Amino acid sequence: MASQADDPLRHPSDPASSTQEAGNAQEEPKEIRNDVDFAQWYGSIGGDLLEASYEEYQSCLDELETSKLHLDSLLNDTTSTLDLLSSLSESFKSVETQTSAFQQQCEGLLSAQNRSSRLADDLHDNLQYYDFLDPVSRRLNAPGAGNSVRTKDFSDMLKRLDECLDYMQAHPEQKEAETYRSRYRLLLTRALTLIRGHFVSTLREISSGVAKRIADRQLNDTTMSALLYAKFRVGAPELKEIGLEIQKRAVPPLDPDQGAEAEYQSLLNELHTSFSATRGKLVIPVLRKRLNDIAQAPSTSKDLVAFARASISYIRGICLDEFELWGQWFHGQEGLYDFLEAVCEPLYDHLRPRIIRETKLVKLCQLCSLLQTRYLSDPEDETEYTDPNQLDFSILIQPALEDAQTRLVFRAQAILRDDIEKYKPRPEDLDYPARNRKVILPGSNGKDRRQSFAEPTTPVPKMPMVVDKDPDSPQDRDSRWDFDSRSVFEGWYPTLRKAVWLLSRIYRLVNSTVFDDLAHQIVHQTTLSLHTASAQIATKSTPTDAHLFLIKHLLLLKQQIVAFDIEFVSPDVSFDFSGVTSTFYELRERGGLFNPRNLMRLVGRGLFPRVVENMLDAKVELDGRLRTVINDFTNSFTAKMTAALPATPPPPPKSSAANRSNESPYGNALRQTCNAVEKEVPVLRRCLDEYLDDRRTKETLVGAVQDCVIQAYEEFFEGYMAALNGNAAGGKRGKGGDRSSSSKKLSPAEKARRSQEDGVWDADTFAGWSEAVFHVGVAGLEGSDGEEGFEGDVGETGGSSEDDKEEDDGDGRGRHRGTRDSASSSSEGGRSRSRNGS
Repeated sequence: MASQADDPLRHPSDPASSTQEAGNAQEEPKEIRNDVDFAQWYGSIGGDLLEASYEEYQSCLDELETSKLHLDSLLNDTTSTLDLLSSLSESFKSVETQTSAFQQQCEGLLSAQNRSSRLADDLHDNLQYYDFLDPVSRRLNAPGAGNSVRTKDFSDMLKRLDECLDYMQAHPEQKEAETYRSRYRLLLTRALTLIRGHFVSTLREISSGVAKRIADRQLNDTTMSALLYAKFRVGAPELKEIGLEIQKRAVPPLDPDQGAEAEYQSLLNELHTSFSATRGKLVIPVLRKRLNDIAQAPSTSKDLVAFARASISYIRGICLDEFELWGQWFHGQEGLYDFLEAVCEPLYDHLRPRIIRETKLVKLCQLCSLLQTRYLSDPEDETEYTDPNQLDFSILIQPALEDAQTRLVFRAQAILRDDIEKYKPRPEDLDYPARNRKVILPGSNGKDRRQSFAEPTTPVPKMPMVVDKDPDSPQDRDSRWDFDSRSVFEGWYPTLRKAVWLLSRIYRLVNSTVFDDLAHQIVHQTTLSLHTASAQIATKSTPTDAHLFLIKHLLLLKQQIVAFDIEFVSPDVSFDFSGVTSTFYELRERGGLFNPRNLMRLVGRGLFPRVVENMLDAKVELDGRLRTVINDFTNSFTAKMTAALPATPPPPPKSSAANRSNESPYGNALRQTCNAVEKEVPVLRRCLDEYLDDRRTKETLVGAVQDCVIQAYEEFFEGYMAALNGNAAGGKRGKGGDRSSSSKKLSPAEKARRSQEDGVWDADTFAGWSEAVFHVGVAGLEGSDGEEGFEGDVGETGGSSEDDKEEDDGDGRGRHRGTRDSASSSSEGGRSRSRNGS
């Protein structure tokens, strides 16, 4: 083991080492006891070890020399290989240089080839637009060229012509472009003319065949329809397609301001004209014959509306069939309605003379209503959608409607002139108030019908409806007015009845502008007629009857022009004038029914009822005349009741025992005034009951008279107070000389004492007494059951306002505007003082 460890060059697997180890194993070494023994042992085997290791080193050296020779050989081969590669690299570089040069030469040749190819292609592309001229010229100018217009090749040729024209248009710089463009344009015109010729000739062939069969024998409606429409539907699709070739090229000019016609539009118009003329020759004679039959029929020969209904219904059916057939021959509706208007000419020829000869306004109204409701769409209906694929018959019937409306307006103006403006009243028309007592409620026959405020003596419907005076036959009555409502309007003055009848007839049947102007004339002339009648009644009866006649009829007219768009009402109805009389309550509650300032304020705030459409002028005129006659009426009764009150009170006598024994002129004036008020109030109410039916209106007028009486007494009392102050001042100047004006006035206590001595009431006391006598808002409830009081009706229009406060006078005594309860509480003392004074 020691020898193996000490020989680092010997490999354990070496055979020599294995042999040596075997020999050493056989020789048993001496026992080594110390270092000396080891050194001796080691020195004895050192030579053997060297000899053994020499052979191994020699063998290794031989191997190294062999390897060195091999590596030298490899190095020589590598050097020669590198030299060969260097030579190859040089060769490759030479080849690359030559190849690049060759590539550049090839690319140059290819570029030249591509340029030549593109030039050849461009020449070919350009020349094909020029080369197409000769073959298409030969084809279009050849005999029988028109026979091929239905083939697909002909349509392709037209597309090719369009392409050639577009090319020439896009390349005007080419030498022959303009010449070829003009020649191609002629060829396209030639092609489209061939289409037109084929279309017209085919249409003529169909028409001649149908006309010949119609002329040969009498045909029924089914056979006639088959001939007129089935024959025309057979070849329609093909002709529609070739006609589309013209329509596609009938384009409008680029500049619409030039006013030039669309290109080839004339050819398209010829197609439409030819079709329209062909169909007109076949259809219009049939239409004329049918319309003549309708015109001679017993049921329609004398009735304008019946003839219009039958003839228009027939014409509409024909127009629908023609509309459908047109859609099978053409794309679009250009020229269609011109043709249909020509189809409708026979209808106009029959209908227009009948309209001109018609003198009955009812028939004209029924005709306009028929045309508007059945054949016209509502212009106010914004949601209504008109299908372009459906026939718009309103366009065709519009001329007939315009004729009817023109005649209707003319007849309405004639009625306005003859029956309203120039109306001469009969004696019985002016027999008021006796005429009011002759009115009988509808359905009562004048028996056992209790007259009350809830049931007015002159029924007034909420709509403008009057039956015809002299209907020739039962069918002359409008279907909406097929009941007898003559008694409803029996108490109306004839011009008012005619005006409301006329307005209700023409409403919404004519243009709104025309209606507004005509309605204003009707209302104006009716108002003048009522004023004329009122003046005549004043000479034959009394001014009070004249005033109430005019108030009644102006209120009726005002109510009718507000609500005459209602179309139906039962003859036996309940009546509501709240829309009309609310104006009076607003005015009265605001402190002064006849104060112009308050009236203008009310108009500005829009408290008057809204008038239908645009009748503002007529309404303002009517309101002004109504205010005037109400003023005249209240002033007349006020003058009767306050006649004893002096306009300028005389100076009161000095207070003394002798004077107190005699009645003062002031007390006498008050007593006479109270007696006159108590006498005239029943007369006032009786007159109002004879003319007016609405409780609110009557109570408002009574209240207006009461306000005027109270105002007159306030002025009288103010003069009396001024006279007292002047008398006191004169007495003190005689005794004490000049003093200040404030010291010359009487104290309130002194004034009260002097007025009591003279038997003069203050303004509040007189107002309270007036409330009890006039009994406003209470008397109207006595004849009605289960209705609310007058106070509630007035309260609905609004309570006191700032205007009430402006009515107070300088002494702090305002006009009596308190509640009815406060008025009643002060009225008891007033009545007792009145009795004492009497």
